[in-house]
Parts: sequence; structure tokens; C-alpha cells
Amino acid sequence: MAALADHEFSERVAAVRRFNRFYTQRIGVLEDGYAGSPFSLTEARVLYELWQRDGMTATAIGRELGLDAGYLSRMLRRFQKSALIRKETSKDDARQSFLSLTQKGCKAFAPLEAGSNRQVGALLGRLNAAQQSDLLRALRTAEALLSHKSKAAPEVILRQPKAGDLGWVIARHGALYAREYGWGENFEGLCAQIIADMTQKFDPRWDRFWIAELDGENVGSVFLVKDSEGVARLRLLLVEPSARGLAIGKRLTDECVRFARECVYQRITLWTHSVLTAARHIYAQAGFKLTSSEKKRSFGQNVVSEHWDLVL
Repeated sequence: MAALADHEFSERVAAVRRFNRFYTQRIGVLEDGYAGSPFSLTEARVLYELWQRDGMTATAIGRELGLDAGYLSRMLRRFQKSALIRKETSKDDARQSFLSLTQKGCKAFAPLEAGSNRQVGALLGRLNAAQQSDLLRALRTAEALLSHKSKAAPEVILRQPKAGDLGWVIARHGALYAREYGWGENFEGLCAQIIADMTQKFDPRWDRFWIAELDGENVGSVFLVKDSEGVARLRLLLVEPSARGLAIGKRLTDECVRFARECVYQRITLWTHSVLTAARHIYAQAGFKLTSSEKKRSFGQNVVSEHWDLVL
């Protein structure tokens, strides 16, 4: 990937700093006490760690939060002097002490926890359900990109659609293809027509729909429906940008192939475009072969329409 020009990188730095200023003002970090409490933001975060996990060591807290050992030690001494925390020497290692909140500490921190929840709840309350989902998706993406920790592979669930899922498939196809490929609104209309046709003709003996879900959020879709005698059609494969790299597209495609074999289909066919390189790679991995292609004008763009087939 080519390096960014200096001015482009500077604009991105400015954008991140602008968001930081916006969000810190929104959550009350600039006040003398965090969220109206008598504690600074750092003090509140240390108390939060002890609120969540009783019996932590000072070393663990410092490592978790990236705090200077001397600064943290002075803070903990103030907390202990104020009877907010207690220290208990380890029975196995006298050099190690475990920290926990006292009853007074719990009583002092509880209003801050409740206030923070109300504050964030008020922020989310200004958004509708779809906007909240978009925000949470963006936050998860930011966390994943900026985290230096190795995380366990997230659990992706493949399930049948429930109320609202088919509308989500249409909306996300329209939004993502417009953003990533510049395809016009007639593409979203086509997706809506495809969904309408599939649901009207749905036969559970031959047809199956899947939604991929990650942490309670929809992140992908695929549909396998009867096209003609002995032939199934794979449609509307989608993976959200925030969930790419998790092999979700491969899992969805593999499910289609597995179901098609259960139904004793002889062949699976699909329609795609040359610009959809990630999807084409998945199809090729699954054994599909490109059988025909055609240059045309669709969705406001010059495209190469392709047909792929898999003999079962």
C-alpha cells in the first residue's frame, strides 16, 4: 500500500484529535471531577478496576492501565488513607498485596458508576436503534484496530433470519455497495426485489437463508434458493467491513454448498461482478468456476458481469 502524503496524514491526525476533543467534552472529562464525582478520570478508572475485579495487585492495575508505578502508588496510598480500599498480604508471597474496595469505597464509587451509565444512556437515547448499531459497530472496529492485545477469536453464529433481518440485508447491501463501489440506488432496489421474490417462493425443502451474527450484531448474509430442476442459486453474500478477515464469507459459502449437497442439487450457480474480488476469491476457494462474463453498464458504473458455477 502506498504511503500517505504528509498533508493527508496530517489531516487524519487532526480528525482523530477533533474526535477526542468532541468526546471528552461530551462525557465530562474536562470537569474538575469526572462525571460530577470527586475523582479525576484516572482515579475513577482505578476504582472501576477494583469495582469489577476484587483482589487485584497494584502491579496488575498499573499494567492494565499503563500507569506510572510511582504515580499509582501515591494514588493508592491516598485511597487507603481515606479508607476507600484495603490491602491484604498474600498468604503465599508476603511481598505481594491484594487490593479491594472497602464498604466505604463501594459506597463512594456506586454513584459514579450509575451516573456514567445514565450519561452514556442519554447519549445513546438520542439515536434510533439502527444508529445505535452503527455506532457500536464503529466502536468495535476502532477498538480492534487500536488494540495491541491478542484476543481470542470472536464467536460467529450462523442462524436463520428473524424479524427485521431481511430489511437489514437490503439496507446494508445498498449502503455498502454505494460507499465501496459507487453503485446507485437501483442496486438497492434490485436487492429488495430479489428478497421479495425469494421469500414469496420460499420452500424449506430446497431453500435456506443464513444471517451471520457477531456479539449480537448482524455482520453477514447469504441465501441459497432453487433456481431450476437440480440447480441452486447462491445470492446476496455479504460481510460487514468490521467483520472481514474472520472467514465469515467462507463459512457462509460452505454452508450453502453443504445444504445443496444435502438436497442433492447437481449444481450451484451465482451471479457476481469482477470488481468484487474478495467474494470471487471465496467462490474460487469453494470450487466455483467462472463460466461467462460480459461488459455492461449497471448501477451507474461500467462493470463486468460474471456467472460462476459449482458442479456438485
